[in-house]
Amino acid sequence: MTDIATRVWNHKWKIDPIVRSLIDTDFYKLLMCQSVFRNKPDTQVTFSLINRSKHIRLADLVDEGELREQLDHIRSLSLSRGESTWMRGNTFYGKRQMFTPEFMDWFEKLRLPPYHLEKVDGQYELTFQGSWPEVMLWEIPALAVLMELRGRAVLGTMGRFEMEILYARAKTRVWEKVEALRGVDNLAIAIADFGTRRRHSFLWQDWCVQAMSEGLGDNFVGTSNCLIAKERDLAAIGTNAHELPMVYAALAPDDAALRQAPYDVLADWQAEHDGNLRIILPDTYGTAGFLKGAPDWLTNWTGIRVDSGDPATGAEMAINWWKSRGEDPTKKLVIFSDGLDVDKIIELQTQFAGRCRVSFGWGTMLTNDFKGLTPDESLAPFSLVCKAISANGNPTVKLSDNPNKAMGPAEEIARYKRVFGVGEQEKVEVVV
Repeated sequence: MTDIATRVWNHKWKIDPIVRSLIDTDFYKLLMCQSVFRNKPDTQVTFSLINRSKHIRLADLVDEGELREQLDHIRSLSLSRGESTWMRGNTFYGKRQMFTPEFMDWFEKLRLPPYHLEKVDGQYELTFQGSWPEVMLWEIPALAVLMELRGRAVLGTMGRFEMEILYARAKTRVWEKVEALRGVDNLAIAIADFGTRRRHSFLWQDWCVQAMSEGLGDNFVGTSNCLIAKERDLAAIGTNAHELPMVYAALAPDDAALRQAPYDVLADWQAEHDGNLRIILPDTYGTAGFLKGAPDWLTNWTGIRVDSGDPATGAEMAINWWKSRGEDPTKKLVIFSDGLDVDKIIELQTQFAGRCRVSFGWGTMLTNDFKGLTPDESLAPFSLVCKAISANGNPTVKLSDNPNKAMGPAEEIARYKRVFGVGEQEKVEVVV
């Protein structure tokens, strides 16, 4: 077992780089990358770092030289022979050779493209521009680097014993959550780690995954992190994200094509995947409108992921939609993945057990719950994202079921709301 406090105390970044592999990323990112590689490889996309927690002045906390060293290190990475063998030969979701030889040949030669970095008003403006399959792979490592460098800046002010106590308390907190989950009678919870993008560190995520695996046994179904899945012999978990409909929509030439774009995404996905990879993410432009206009073939898909707004409301909408289309909700899967912590997981499991199949993608509050562990909350998690902001020169838009998560130019947000029939929405605080 890694002594994390000692490792952090003695770390040198060349020995312990923040991102140590191109597969130190989320599984859904690789699945989406293959889909983009096949369907829209020449699309030019720009990604940008967006700090929703403006009170965290990252450019004042994180040294620019250290940030550049970490980003340059990522650009030096390439797929190792063992990693390639794992991707080519492993079974994912019951399917061998999930990744095609053509995609793997391209991925094995890939080096991530250049980045642009500057400081603006206490924040870093970090952008990536180029062909969509290449620049999309910057998202997860860029987030991991900024999150960990912020943590390292705080940890660098601590003494050895202070740091040891910090990690002892954090470990105790994680294990108490594990005990709470396994201590609920007759509650067959299925949980995966979704915490890569806002983790405290790679070492800490790896520790949390091991704790969940030992503590929950078969109720811990895997991790989204491909490197950890490979090293710990766990299932790699993930499907798709808002990025696909956001870019497809930005490429739409008119309102009619815009309205159809989210379904075009899933038509392309259906041509590649079956079974548990056929999970609908309906909230990019409002869940209610998406389900109302959804074609009948989508009702045959395995399930739905609820990722914004009130989670219980989202699940009820899914259940009612399946019923209205003649489907049996008890055979369908609902994956909750937004802002979860142990109490909410238990509450949702209790509420929906028996009404549908339930699963949870547990993110930041699993892999970065240091809230309250320092007097000044200098290690508390915060909301940092890296999103596609344009495609072929057109701005991207996300509406979400929570207007606090909306992004894009104001005039385009208004247009998208009109096209997708989105009315008043309830604002929910975005914590992580």
